[in-house]
Amino acid sequence: MALNFNTFSIVARCQKTGALGVAVASAVPAVGSICIYSRSNVGAVSTQSWVNPYLAMDALDFLGAGDSAQVALSKALALDSEPGLRQIGLIDAAGRSAAHTGERCTGWCGHLSGPNFSVQGNMLVGKDVLNAMSAAFQTELDFADALLAALKMADTAGGDKRGKQSAAIRVHGTEQYPVLDLRVDDHPQPVDELGRILEVAKVQYLPFVESMPARFGAARMLSPEVQDLLLRSPKDRH
Repeated sequence: MALNFNTFSIVARCQKTGALGVAVASAVPAVGSICIYSRSNVGAVSTQSWVNPYLAMDALDFLGAGDSAQVALSKALALDSEPGLRQIGLIDAAGRSAAHTGERCTGWCGHLSGPNFSVQGNMLVGKDVLNAMSAAFQTELDFADALLAALKMADTAGGDKRGKQSAAIRVHGTEQYPVLDLRVDDHPQPVDELGRILEVAKVQYLPFVESMPARFGAARMLSPEVQDLLLRSPKDRH
C-alpha cells in the first residue's frame, strides 16, 4: 500500500506573473520529497493521503497535453486503482483548479477550490484549517510569501491533528527549472523554519536563479552584485 501522508497543502497560480506553485506541511518527515509536483507553463499538483506519485505525474501529463485541471484530474483518477484512498489538488496554467478527496481518506478531510487556488487536507482538526488557508492566500503578498502565509494560517488554525514535522514550497516560473524549491524535512516547527529559509533564499538564492540561463530569449548573465554575493561566505551575505 502507498504511504499515508496525511497533510495540508495549497496549489496556486500567481495572477500577476502566471507562476505556478505548491506548498505543503505534514506530521511526517520529508513531505516535500513525495507529495508536490510542478511543471512550468503546465501546472502544480499535491498528491496526498495514501500517496500515489503517479497520480500527480499523470495529471501533469494530461495538463501538458492541453486538458483543463478538472479533465486532467478525472483522467488521472481513472487510472488509479484506489481513488477512494487518494487526495489531490491541482492547478493548471490558466488558473483553473480541481481537487479530489476520496471517501476513505482519514478525517477530518476535504478541499476548497476556487480561481487560481485549491487547498486540501486530511487528518486535520477541522474545516477551519482550509478556510484559514484560503483567506490567507488571497492577499497582496508576493507569490511565495502568499503560499507560505497559507501554511502558517493552517498551523494557527490547528493544522494536522497529530502535530508537525515537515514542510515544503515549490514555485515554477517560465523556465523548465523551478524558481524556488525549499524543504524542511524534520523540524519541530517546520512551517516557521520554512519561512526562515525563504528569507535566506530571497537574499542568497533567488538573485542567482534569476540570472541563470533562459531556454529562449536574451542570454542572462550574473550581475556584478550577484557575483560578489556568491564570493562571500554565507555569514556575510546580508
